[in-house]
Amino acid sequence: MMRIGVISDTHGLLREEVLEILRGCDCILHGGDINNQSVLDTLEQIAPVYAVRGNNDKEWAEHLPHDLTVQLEDLKIFMVHNKKETQNLPPDADITIFGHSHKYLEQVIDGKLWLNPGSCGKRRFGQEISFAVLTIDGENYQVQKIVLPQT
Repeated sequence: MMRIGVISDTHGLLREEVLEILRGCDCILHGGDINNQSVLDTLEQIAPVYAVRGNNDKEWAEHLPHDLTVQLEDLKIFMVHNKKETQNLPPDADITIFGHSHKYLEQVIDGKLWLNPGSCGKRRFGQEISFAVLTIDGENYQVQKIVLPQT
């Protein structure tokens, strides 16, 4: 069984409340708009990180892929920052992780999970501060939405 932290749109801000929960995870998936290498460096001290480049990730992030497919347990997970840019989505992907809108979305379409953890960085557009923890056991999964209190 794996616990996976799913975050996106940190925009340079790692909140202590988020880090505390991520410390209990086996790996971290970041859906882009990271904003600087120090965010990834901090996350990598907690657990292995899989990250994609967001539209605000400029020159510093040229080494990050536009999209990424990872196998965790028995599930194939596709990651991309913008849901509209899924041209490389493998047909056998079980889960698609994306960000960009800062709005949490958890939807199963044709038996496949589409998950936007929202934004756990700087509050923008009046959206809640949210992220997710994905627990995988073989080919089964459970999603826990985490919303931080308004501060």
